[in-house]
Amino acid sequence: MAYMLLVVEKVGDRETRTEDEGRILYGRMLQFSEELKQRGLLTLSQSLKTDAAGVRVTSRDRKTIVRDGPFVEAREMIGGFFLLTCNTREEAVAIARECPAAQWATIEVRELGPCFQ
Repeated sequence: MAYMLLVVEKVGDRETRTEDEGRILYGRMLQFSEELKQRGLLTLSQSLKTDAAGVRVTSRDRKTIVRDGPFVEAREMIGGFFLLTCNTREEAVAIARECPAAQWATIEVRELGPCFQ
């Protein structure tokens, strides 16, 4: 089964770190990715830039709205993700507990599947 671990960060947390602190945390995440790859669990992982670099697109009633970030109403942002192949939900949750980002962010575990189920 495929699971996605979403790294949910508080908006603005990255800006409170020095560049050296950010590089150290990023290095820990790269090491975690490498360990997951060696265990045969990792399909893909990636860090995302902040919501300041993002765009939101909404289409309703034949009208499209495009809004550039940062998104003032947002308190959290998706900072990155890990796409895994696990045997069970429990295995995915156990991996989320191992994730270094769980020390400064929330790791949301989601199984991939159709949106109508």
